[in-house]
Amino acid sequence: MKLSDEIRDLPGGQVLVDPQFYVPRSDHFRLTAHDYWPASYETNGFFGGPGMQTLMSAVLQLNRDLGCSAVILPGLMATTIDDDWLATLRATAEHAVTMNAGIPLYATVALGADGVRNSSGIQDVLAEFESLEVEGAYLLFEHTNGDYIVQDPIWLANALELAAGLRLLGKTVIVGYANHELLCLGAASVNAIASGTWMNVRAFSPDRFLAAEEDIKRKAVWYYDPASLSEYKPAFLDMAQQRGVLASMAPPASFGSTYAAPLFSGVQPSSVGFGEQEAFRHYLQCLLHQARGVRAATFDATVTNLRRTLDAAERQARQLVRAGVLPGLRSFSDAFDPVRSALSSLEATRGPMLRRAWGTL
Repeated sequence: MKLSDEIRDLPGGQVLVDPQFYVPRSDHFRLTAHDYWPASYETNGFFGGPGMQTLMSAVLQLNRDLGCSAVILPGLMATTIDDDWLATLRATAEHAVTMNAGIPLYATVALGADGVRNSSGIQDVLAEFESLEVEGAYLLFEHTNGDYIVQDPIWLANALELAAGLRLLGKTVIVGYANHELLCLGAASVNAIASGTWMNVRAFSPDRFLAAEEDIKRKAVWYYDPASLSEYKPAFLDMAQQRGVLASMAPPASFGSTYAAPLFSGVQPSSVGFGEQEAFRHYLQCLLHQARGVRAATFDATVTNLRRTLDAAERQARQLVRAGVLPGLRSFSDAFDPVRSALSSLEATRGPMLRRAWGTL
């Protein structure tokens, strides 16, 4: 309650609550501790019976208590987009409408990696939304192969297709568990992306909602270079300093991110105490400004801006590699072409409609 009050006191601050009902049989204590979490769940009958009524009433009351600006409806993760999953999506939305929440309703669309790659399934979801009486959609996409940065052009193209299709239907679209790769969704005119501190909230995975021992080991610290769209461990920042390219990795002054300033103070970067908190605050501050800068006055200008960003980031990444500054597992290098491919696909499939509607989206 205190946190929600603090958020709403910020200029433009709004609160949204994700019920995280993707895996209802989860026994993860952080989920089952919620008042709205059902004591038991049976697939057959839950969405048409008293279980649905109890769940929805409790979720709605939580949203009212926290002063939320919209209700994100509970939704199951679809490992496969089929008639059964679409029926639960429809039943949840229809039941929510009868409760007269008084604030916008956002249907949750949580898709497994195979679901995201299912092009015909994406069209089935869009067809369903044509008749759903909800104001928006909360989208979550499981990454292929557990990758942090997705390298699959079909996955990216279908994420863009779903987002664009929903926006053209007049829906508000928020994409959760996002990282900087999904800045490309600006070409679909998404309203917002939601990210977080660590990798497990920057890449959607159902595994994190299953009971597991708490990870108490110290997390590795990574520095996000917005110019190359890649992240680097402090030891490689030392190398960047030694090779005279460290200054090129500093965030633009316009981003207002001072969290990483000690790294560029002239002292050896690995010795300045750049820790976990500074790392994720720097990342989120940069992501905020990059997201704000994606959308342009027209669809074509937005796509052009994204392509220029990709081209500049690729040049920066190559320059750093030549200097021996390597990002390891958080490199964007294998994603440049997949993102370009997905943008070209969006131009071909939705370009004409997005060009006409851009000013109203």
